[in-house]
Amino acid sequence: MSQRRENYRAALRREQDDVSGPRSTKVTTLQSRYVRVTVEVDPDLQGDLTRWVVRPVSSVVLVGTTVLRTLVDTVGRVSRPGG
Repeated sequence: MSQRRENYRAALRREQDDVSGPRSTKVTTLQSRYVRVTVEVDPDLQGDLTRWVVRPVSSVVLVGTTVLRTLVDTVGRVSRPGG
C-alpha cells in the first residue's frame, strides 16, 4: 500500500516538473484537503461538440417553430369572432 502511495506522489511531482512550456489545453484544478483533480480539455473538443450538436439542436428548433406556428394559427382561428 505504501509503495502505491509513493508511486502516486512521485507521479504528481513529475507532472508538476513537466510544466515547462505553454499548454494548448484548458486546465482546471480542483483541490481540497484530501482530493486534487485536474481536468484538461482538448481545444479540438469544441469543434467536435459543435459538429455533434448542430443537427439535433437545429431539428429541435425547427420542430418547436412548427409547433408554435400551428398553435398560433389554431388559436387565431378559434379566437376570431365570426370565424
